[in-house]
Amino acid sequence: MKHIVIGDLHGRDSWKQINFSKYDGAVFLGDYVDSFKRSDQMIPNNLRAIIALKKLYPQKIILLLGNHDVQYLHYPKYHCPGFRLSMQPALSALFQDNRHLFQIAYQRRNFLFTHAGITNRWFYNFRRSFAYSLLYRTGDTIADTLNRFETQTENSTIYSYSRYRTGHDSDGGPLWADYLETFHDSLNGYHQFVGHNPQDQPKQLCRKGKSITYLDVLHKQAYFHEIHC
Repeated sequence: MKHIVIGDLHGRDSWKQINFSKYDGAVFLGDYVDSFKRSDQMIPNNLRAIIALKKLYPQKIILLLGNHDVQYLHYPKYHCPGFRLSMQPALSALFQDNRHLFQIAYQRRNFLFTHAGITNRWFYNFRRSFAYSLLYRTGDTIADTLNRFETQTENSTIYSYSRYRTGHDSDGGPLWADYLETFHDSLNGYHQFVGHNPQDQPKQLCRKGKSITYLDVLHKQAYFHEIHC
């Protein structure tokens, strides 16, 4: 299946140039909101348009959550830089009213999409957690379990962030993992596609049996990544 992957938008509407009829799937990597350049009107209007696209193509369009989105969805938790108090009521309502349209992860075979990426260290500790033992179902993919966490528990494990992002957790989770974490310890056996860590151009790191592709480039160029998975 042919997919197109859209990096962190932060209010940008460059995604509108994509002809979605050419693809079997489209994955938005999250961070739809928070911008130092776009107005309080432009950002929610762009998010409404993305939500409308999802409703038009509910099976084709995948909307992942980013750390900037979660701070509004779960306000007042998980604060991060760029937060706009003036927009909080409108954005929180948008995310909460449409929560069922968003997810933490998307997966096809060993192709795994999250906002920031998954490391071996974080995933090892995640699997050892009590909440994981309660929510995991036999046959789950990694994405299945992460998405169940988002909808069925307030457990903060998936929102953890480490000292690399001024946090206090031992490891960054799939919404907050820093480039230095995923660069050195990306999850074995998977090909990951992530945003979150700004790059001047798309960057792929390949190691034996795994890879990670960084796609937070829209602040530099209107690039959308095509893959067959």
